This record gives sequence, structure tokens and C-alpha cells, in this order.
Amino acid sequence: MVDEINSSNKYIKQLVNAKNKSDSLNMVLTNNLTRSLSREELSDVDVQVLKGVVYISLADNMLYKSGGFEVSDKAGQTLSKIAKIIQDYSTYDVLIEGNTDNVPISQPNIRNNWDLSALRASSVVQVLQNKYSVDPKRLTAGGRGEYNPVADNTTPAGKAKNRRTQIIITPKLDQFMDLIGKAPEASQK
Repeated sequence: MVDEINSSNKYIKQLVNAKNKSDSLNMVLTNNLTRSLSREELSDVDVQVLKGVVYISLADNMLYKSGGFEVSDKAGQTLSKIAKIIQDYSTYDVLIEGNTDNVPISQPNIRNNWDLSALRASSVVQVLQNKYSVDPKRLTAGGRGEYNPVADNTTPAGKAKNRRTQIIITPKLDQFMDLIGKAPEASQK
């Protein structure tokens, strides 16, 4: 019984150490990124760590023309800094997530806000891959349309907050699952 308790305690310490290491890496990543951005860039970029994941939220007016999905030249310098951070943390996966407000889109060949959000995420993925050499195996593009608001869509300020592209940097799940798989087995009596 004492051996089982010791084994369980050792496993719990491993999990706590892994979480602490991940939290520390996330804080260093966040600090490195925010220090590399200019004041002007920081007005269009919000960096947060939530639930062990780094969220970099980019304002749509910095990335795209209104209603468009092609990444603007203005965004290049900011994306280059983000790409450098992504390269430095090569064991992390990166999800690019497009979000819109609830105003219906009226552009040819774009059916709705789902399409627009997915096209925007895909455009950022393409820039990270093709211009900044981020390994495409680490990148995923996804669109959330208008269905993941962070503010009220009844005000212009709320709509502006909802029109964003998020770069979500996460530890690889397979590493976490490997650690879970190493849990001590209880003896069967």
C-alpha cells in the first residue's frame, strides 16, 4: 500500500512539474512576443494565456481590408514577429482561428461569415507557411464565423472586437497523453 501511495505521489509530482513547465514556457513566450511588438502593434494585438494556452488575437483592420481576406502588407511586420515566436517554440501546435461579427457578408464567391472567417484563417496560415517558413504540419486553419463573440454585436466597438483572427499556440496533445499513459496502475487485489 505504501508503495502504491509513493508511486501515485511520484506521478502527481510529474504532472505538476509538467504543468508548471508548460505554464512557465507560456509566460516566457507571451513576454517575448509582447516585448518584440511596438506600441502601435500592441494596439491591434492582444496576447493572453488562458487555461494553459497562448491566445494571440489580431484585429481584422490590421490584417485585412474590410470584407476581405487577403493579408495586408501592414500586417507583415507583426506576423514576422509572431512567426519567430512560433519557430522558437517548435514543439507547440498552432491553430489559426478566424472570427467575424454578425453582419452578413456581401462579397462575390463568399457565401457567408463562415466562409469569410475560414478564408481569413487560411490566408494567415499561408503567410506563416510561405513567407515565414513555419512548418505546415504544425498549422491548422479554422473559421468560427460569428458564433464565438467576445463582445456585444449591437455596438460598433463590440463588432470590432468580434472581427479578429486568433493565433492559438498549444502544447502538443500527444505529449500530454504520453504522460497520462505513464500513470501508475493500482494493484488488483
